[in-house]
Amino acid sequence: MKTFTIKSIILIATLSFFKNKIAAQVINWKNISKQNKHLLHVNAGAEYGVTAGIGYHHFVSVKKFPLWLGGEFSTPAGNKLADDFKVRLGTHIRIAGFNHFQFSAKVQGVARRYHNQSVTLFNFGSDFAGTLGYYRKHWFLGAEVGFDKAIVTYFKHSDWYKKNIYDNVQDGWYEPATGGNFYYGLQGGFSMQKADITLKAGKVLQQDFKSQPLLPFYGQLGVNFSF
Repeated sequence: MKTFTIKSIILIATLSFFKNKIAAQVINWKNISKQNKHLLHVNAGAEYGVTAGIGYHHFVSVKKFPLWLGGEFSTPAGNKLADDFKVRLGTHIRIAGFNHFQFSAKVQGVARRYHNQSVTLFNFGSDFAGTLGYYRKHWFLGAEVGFDKAIVTYFKHSDWYKKNIYDNVQDGWYEPATGGNFYYGLQGGFSMQKADITLKAGKVLQQDFKSQPLLPFYGQLGVNFSF
């Protein structure tokens, strides 16, 4: 029973945490004004269901490496809003540019909560991604590759789990990391003076490079407002 319980814990964590994954904001690096250093973005996505997110970033003008600092909050649709959620804090930095081609990187810390009939999970993790794209003032197109990792997870098992699966299961923090997903896809958008309409879509692959989530695709429609 102990072996079964350990396997079930790993399986629950690996399959569950990325149900609340939604891709981060999309930025047009050629539509940035020093007068508009604030970026508010809202989005809606499809991944294991309908998900919505909102975020804020502040522009920092560094000579060769301009960047956005801020955070995002996302939650899946359901009867209880924000019952499950995902919070990201970090930076999106432009590393290199040549004419209209730009390469940027995203580094974020992640906290998320997910629950089901068996367990409630709270996790800390990280999200790293790189984007190479072609950017004009009024439109852009790029390709993104990233890795979303669950590093340490707190398990709170339900009474149902203790009654039907294993009554001596222990709640608490579990290490090592419980799961991770690679994601890759395309992103693009149309830009106006103070607003961008963005779209991104791609595929998700688990860290063993063999397994896939039940629905291995994601999509997101977003709007950025700068002020």
